[in-house]
Amino acid sequence: MNTFKKIGLTALAGSLVATSVFAGEMSVSGSAGINWENQEKTTSGNTFTMADSITFSGGGELDNGFTIAASFELDHGASATKGTVVGPFDSHSITLGMGDMGSLTFAGHGGSSALGAVDDVMPTAYEEPWGFLNTSTSSGGTTYSASVASVGAIASAGAENMFTYNNSALVDGLSLTASYLPSDATYTAGAMDIAVAYTGVEGLTVGWAQGENGLSGTSAIDMETMYIKYVYGPVTVGYQESSQEADGTTNDDTYTAMGVSYAVNDSLSVSYGVSEYDDKNSTTDQSNSAFNFSYTMGSMTLAGAYGSVENQGNAAGASNDVTGYELDLSFAF
Repeated sequence: MNTFKKIGLTALAGSLVATSVFAGEMSVSGSAGINWENQEKTTSGNTFTMADSITFSGGGELDNGFTIAASFELDHGASATKGTVVGPFDSHSITLGMGDMGSLTFAGHGGSSALGAVDDVMPTAYEEPWGFLNTSTSSGGTTYSASVASVGAIASAGAENMFTYNNSALVDGLSLTASYLPSDATYTAGAMDIAVAYTGVEGLTVGWAQGENGLSGTSAIDMETMYIKYVYGPVTVGYQESSQEADGTTNDDTYTAMGVSYAVNDSLSVSYGVSEYDDKNSTTDQSNSAFNFSYTMGSMTLAGAYGSVENQGNAAGASNDVTGYELDLSFAF
């Protein structure tokens, strides 16, 4: 046999043997669903949409006991973008697990800042009160007649290529989350968030988070939120307050939310929630309220919401008082 061929085959065999000692596994999960939403003061036409997602997850253990995990989501109609390049994946991330030292996640897309992950954590069976009434263009090509878009909860900067650290082993019942968004052309100053949550008392969760909008100079805004939730049997109640502060008074807004949910049985849950956004640039506050339900049977879930918004986008006028509903039928596999 040719000497060089023998060396090549020996190297190939050695690499295969070396690779086999790394313990790893891959799994695939997915979901599909049909969504139907409608609200008054609109001629949006066909409001049926379909959701579909497939997630590939893989991971393994390193020689020092740390773990590594990666997740890649394929989602039709929702692609990750970086500059002008559109990627084939939606949410995708890599997580390094370090045992009692916590975990570090790098999210190429789909990550959430420490404050953004808890911007509204009130108990709900389906959607936040402000989560399904808006003025965005529908599949029918017509925008809603309300003059401005709804505002949601106060949240900090979150974008692609973000780091998040989490540790729930420092103190019993206490978890710590910190996130870092490096600066880019949009977030010129970058953003650093921190969040803590305490669950040391049975049924009780108390949380606090602080974050930034990632901008510099007079455009910089600091955000903060505090919340409390309590579970008693099948009932969960919660209250949350958030605020943001800028150099001037232009963007010193506040947000409050309350919610209660009831687990009727293992399959059916119902909830009611309210929220209010006080924009210091406006003399009117946006107020939202919604009833939600969720029913699960095996891998199928039917969920929906019915609610209303007053002074949508903190704008007065009858056209900005809107009522609507949403139904969602989803299948997990």
